[in-house]
Amino acid sequence: MSRFIFACALTLASSLAQAGTAHTLAFGEPAPAEKATRTVEVRLKDIAFEPASLTVKAGETVRFVLINEGQLPHEFNLGDKAMHAEHQKQMIAMQGELFTAAVGEQGMGHGAMSGHDHGAGHGHGGGNTVLVMPGQRAELTWTFKASAPIEFACNVPGHYQAGMVGPLIIE
Repeated sequence: MSRFIFACALTLASSLAQAGTAHTLAFGEPAPAEKATRTVEVRLKDIAFEPASLTVKAGETVRFVLINEGQLPHEFNLGDKAMHAEHQKQMIAMQGELFTAAVGEQGMGHGAMSGHDHGAGHGHGGGNTVLVMPGQRAELTWTFKASAPIEFACNVPGHYQAGMVGPLIIE
């Protein structure tokens, strides 16, 4: 598990350097849950999101409550197509650790990693991504800035390609 945490921390540092600043992206930034003006529940299924698309307003702070109803680990990641493509490469490099964490998580019977900054990994804990183990819940709160073509997606290897992605429209 410590190798997973270390790898996650290195990946986050690389991602943040590419983003330009620690937690601010062109389309917004993480926010504390108490700043949310709206709560949106998103169900993560094996291989789909419900709802399939989301709409927010520029300037709005949204608290996403994420519920993994599937049998597989899933993530909720906010980003543009290029960010998702880069994140997918990082996830492939760490898929063994992800599987080991998922197996250990199920054996423990609780969500020790769900919604946690488990080393900040590959965006997890960096604000725009949260990993949710099967049967667990997590939250992500985000303040949306200007309109930008972004998506919410699961970048666990193969999930994006199988259609676990949806448009997020910022009005």
